[in-house]
Amino acid sequence: MTPFTYARAADAADAVRYGAQAGTKYLGGGTNLVDLMRETIERPERLVDVTRLPGGIEELPDGGLLIGAAVRNTAVAENKLVRSRYPLLVRAIVAGASAQIRNMATVGGNILQRTRCAYFYDEAGSRCNKRRPGEGCDAVEGFNRNHAILGASPACVAVHPSDMCVALAALDPVVHLRSAGGERRLAFTELHRLPGERPDIETMLEPGELITAIELPPLPFAARSSYRKVRDRSSYAFALVSVAAALYVEGGQVREVRIALGGVAHKPWRAERAEAVLRGQPASAASFAAAAAAELAEAQPLPGNAFKIELAYRTLVAVLGSLAGGVA
Repeated sequence: MTPFTYARAADAADAVRYGAQAGTKYLGGGTNLVDLMRETIERPERLVDVTRLPGGIEELPDGGLLIGAAVRNTAVAENKLVRSRYPLLVRAIVAGASAQIRNMATVGGNILQRTRCAYFYDEAGSRCNKRRPGEGCDAVEGFNRNHAILGASPACVAVHPSDMCVALAALDPVVHLRSAGGERRLAFTELHRLPGERPDIETMLEPGELITAIELPPLPFAARSSYRKVRDRSSYAFALVSVAAALYVEGGQVREVRIALGGVAHKPWRAERAEAVLRGQPASAASFAAAAAAELAEAQPLPGNAFKIELAYRTLVAVLGSLAGGVA
């Protein structure tokens, strides 16, 4: 592990003052960053501990929720308002890790965790454009069973590992940010980037910018929502495919819907094509199948992961059918 200095921020202003210095990383629960430091993939010159920053889970006047970035994942999953209003988020968090990791991991850290691509972690023996731009991507012609089928590029085919972020992508939250230059807000679906030619630039955050909170909008129909994760084993496994969905059906028709996919792209994938196909259509198996087919029409599988197209299709249809009450 590369030597580094350590400071504990008393508040957000203190954190961004430290964070304005080049070579600084913010430390939340450390469940991803510390692992990457041990592997010498991350080499920060200084760490700023932001786990003591104030902020909990606050109900907003409009019925939404404001969740502080330093809140532990366990606290989010156990919160009564989150459980009643956004059950897909609870399911995603519980599916994402062991209880011990959930007790340590923070909301902000979960959002910014990096890919678990084996080639990214293989510092000594593999080429990876995410580690060193222009070096090449060994996953493209290597073992790519777990890799992307949507939104990838020749430079990178890695997938985003977070379960929580897939649920958030379906809920249209706003990310609250702070830097030495002030505060701003960013739609969650705009936070993460697709790889393009620079997969090493993973988010739209500016240097030294700190996530301070996530604002969940009031979304009454999200009370009928779910998250389903398909993986090789029931614990300690990242998603091959996951689906987060909320569905509002009235008079047998889909009035509103939110869908996001995980395990299929470099970022949590908002299924906007599927949503557009479904709105105003009968809440039927045929409609759900048409929506899934539309979303996956432009999938570009690799030799090892073509099965993900059918798996994503079947999982999405099943989740929507379950939310609609088991329609035929």
